[in-house]
Amino acid sequence: MFDSLIAYLDSIRARDPAPRSRWEILLYPGLWAVAFHRVAHWLFEAELYFLARLVNHVSRILTAIDIHPGAKIGRHLFIDHGFTVIGETAEIGDNVTIYQCVTLGGTNPANGVPGKRHPTLCDNVILGSGAQVLGPITVGARARVGANAVVTDDVPEGATMIGLKARSTLVPVETWLKDFIPYGTPCREPCEPDGGSRVDELEAEVATLKAQVAALIAREAPEPAPTSTRRGSRN
Repeated sequence: MFDSLIAYLDSIRARDPAPRSRWEILLYPGLWAVAFHRVAHWLFEAELYFLARLVNHVSRILTAIDIHPGAKIGRHLFIDHGFTVIGETAEIGDNVTIYQCVTLGGTNPANGVPGKRHPTLCDNVILGSGAQVLGPITVGARARVGANAVVTDDVPEGATMIGLKARSTLVPVETWLKDFIPYGTPCREPCEPDGGSRVDELEAEVATLKAQVAALIAREAPEPAPTSTRRGSRN
C-alpha cells in the first residue's frame, strides 16, 4: 500500500513541476478527492448508497471536486486544482490528467431509464481546463481535449480536440509519443491537419500587407531634385 502511494505521488510530480516534495502533493485537493472516492465507491458497490453519498458530500465540501460514488476510476488519476464534476457512469483509465473546471457530464435519457450516460476516458488522456466532455462517448488513449472544448462525439486515439463544438485534429507522431503534454493542448505546435494555424496565417498576411504598403510609399515618394554645378559664363 505504501509503495502504491509513493508511485501515485511520483506520477503526479512527473506531471506537475510546482511541488518541491511529495509532502506538498499530500495537500492537493485532487489527491484527497480521489482518496474519498475510493471509500465512497466501495460503499456504493456494497449498495450502501446513503453512506456513499455522505462520503461524496463531505469530499465535495472539502475539495470542491464532485465525483459520483458510482464512477469507476483507474490508477494515478491527477485532478489539478479542482472544481471538477465526474458523473455516475463515467469510467476513467490509468494516468489520466484533468485540469480545473472540467465536467464529465451525462445525457438525460428520454425514457428516464438510467444507463451508460457519461464518458469513458482511456489511458493517458489529458483534459484541459474548462473542457466539457458530455454523453456516453469514448475518449481514446493519449487523446487530448483543449481548454474550454465541448466534446460530444467519440475521440480517436491520439487526437487533439479543440473548439466549440470540438473538432478532431491530427497530432504529429513526434508529439504523440511524448510522455506528457500539459494542459491538453500543445503550445506553439501545429494543431491543424495542414500543419499551420489561423494565427500564423494572420501574421503572414499582416507581414505581406506591411511590405506592400512600404513599397507603395517608396514608389509615391517624390524624387530629390538633381543638384547642378554653376559654371562661369564667357563674355
